[in-house]
Formats: sequence, structure tokens, C-alpha cells
Amino acid sequence: MQINLKHQIQGSEDGMRLDQLLTSFAAIISRAQAQRLLKSGNVLLNGKPELSPSRKVRTGQEISLTIPPPETTEILAEKGELDILYEDEHLIVINKAARVVVHPSVGHASGTLVNFILHHCQDLSGIGGVLRPGIVHRIDKDTSGVLVVAKTDEAHLHLSNQFKQHSVKRQYQALVWGVPQKGHGVVKAYLGRHPVRRKDISIIENDDSEERETKKGKYAVTHWRVLKRFEFSALLACRLETGRTHQIRVHLTSIGHPLIGDPQYGKSPLKKLADVSAELRIIITNFHRQALHAEILGFEHPVSGEWLECKAPFPDDFKKLLKAIQHD
Repeated sequence: MQINLKHQIQGSEDGMRLDQLLTSFAAIISRAQAQRLLKSGNVLLNGKPELSPSRKVRTGQEISLTIPPPETTEILAEKGELDILYEDEHLIVINKAARVVVHPSVGHASGTLVNFILHHCQDLSGIGGVLRPGIVHRIDKDTSGVLVVAKTDEAHLHLSNQFKQHSVKRQYQALVWGVPQKGHGVVKAYLGRHPVRRKDISIIENDDSEERETKKGKYAVTHWRVLKRFEFSALLACRLETGRTHQIRVHLTSIGHPLIGDPQYGKSPLKKLADVSAELRIIITNFHRQALHAEILGFEHPVSGEWLECKAPFPDDFKKLLKAIQHD
């Protein structure tokens, strides 16, 4: 179904980048989608096609937006294990296993969560595009836990808007190096691509401003609290206000408590492992992923309006690591 929208620029929107403004619309799920619509000539500014994502808009200008019907999904449905926490005709909530990629991408054409879900329910919303049907949000390949996937376009739009408004409850549990002195805290910092290591995310600027994004990066907020303290580590609960790429991993590293097992942001554990038992040393060394689990996801059901909250238990490898640390 094609979507046609008109919007007049308000005073509060004056000076915004065009792609940033478009991303605030409920019908557009990501900045990448907004930029694709611009480049394809589907955005008119005062009646004329505007192709530049960085164009600054001014009060009183009118935007005409056309969102074409989604392309036919050509992803292969594959049989795979799914841990389903909730399902109806509108959406499905999955407890994703670690080391499973969420959707097909370069280097991961098959064996993804989307491949498995398509085999299970045959159809998903098309708003995410050809390679991302149904995907409202993502969690890292090596992070386990709760993920919601939309089956219909209506559900996708409604859920995406909740994520944009930060009204979704997202709580993770993390095993980190070191024991925080305080019982709780909050990290507020802009996140952006590392200037040299382009696959890494880094702190761009520490700031108390609540702008969603700037040229330098995207504003991100993580609330953390200590659940359990151990001799050399701690179990934290982390609640996200925002959902940026690698947010928890980078934020906790920035306060001196990187995730155990994190190959990308965790500090070398060699010195930390010197004083632990041989058994625990082996378990930690063989834990080849970040010790991060998406424990709780809560949101308003896109059709019934009821609050739906799903909780995923720890996977076996996380339980084994936690038990070993507790008893060392």
C-alpha cells in the first residue's frame, strides 16, 4: 500500500536537516529509509523534488512525501529453532539465542532470525525493506534476549513509533569487569562511529543536552544499577532510554566497567584473571561473546492497546558463567 503524506514545517522544526525531520514521522522507521526516499525523488519540498538529506528546512515550507509499496521479499524461509515468548496475528516476540544474526546482510544471507521466522509464519511486514521484513529493532548478534518482530505494516508502524518516543521498556542484564562503588548511575553521552576503527562506536561528546542527534553523533542514555557484587566483577541491570548501536557496551566501558567477554570493547582480562581459580579462568576464556542479555521488553500492543511485557531467562552459557563467578 502506497502512503502519501503532507506536512508543514513548524517553528520548532526550523533549521532541522530534512532527513532528520523525516525520521521523526511515524511512517518512516529509520534515517536510512528517509535518505532512500529522498534519493529516489519521493520527497517534495514546496512542490519540487528535494534530493539532499542535509537540506535545512524552514518554517512554513511544505513537505509532500510518497512512500511506495514495499518490494517483494525474496528471503529464503529456513527451518530453525525459535524460542517464542508471545505470538498473535499482529506480532511475534522471540528470545533470540546468542550468535544468531537478526536479519540478512552482507555475509549473512541465510541462517538469520528472519529466515527462521519466515518459515514459521510465512509473512512479515514489508516496511523494513527487502532484507529486513518485520524488523522493528535489533540486538547484536552475540547478545541474547527479547526481540519483537511485526507481522503486519500496521503493527510495524505503531511499534516503531513507540521505539522513537522511547516509551518501550528495555532492560538488560550485564556481567562486567570491576565492581562499581555506587549502587546505581546513569550514562549520558553522544555515540558515533570511531574516526579510525569504523566498525567501532565511540563516545563523541559527554553532554547533558537532550538533543536526539547532532552532526557529531546520537544522544544516548543508559541507566544502570548493581544487582550483585562479586570480588572482581558485578551483575548490572541496564535500562535503555535510547537504543543506539552498541550503546550498553560502549557506555559501560566509558565508566570503567566493560562487559566480560566483549571482544570489541572489553579490556584485556589477563591481569584480572591472574587471581581467579583455574576453573573460572577456563570458563571466562571460553566465553566468546559479550556477557549481555536482553532480559525484559515491554510495550503497548499495537492493536489492543494493552501493555505487553515479556521476559527471557538467561541462556545456558550466561548461567554457567554467572554461577562460576558466584562460587569462585
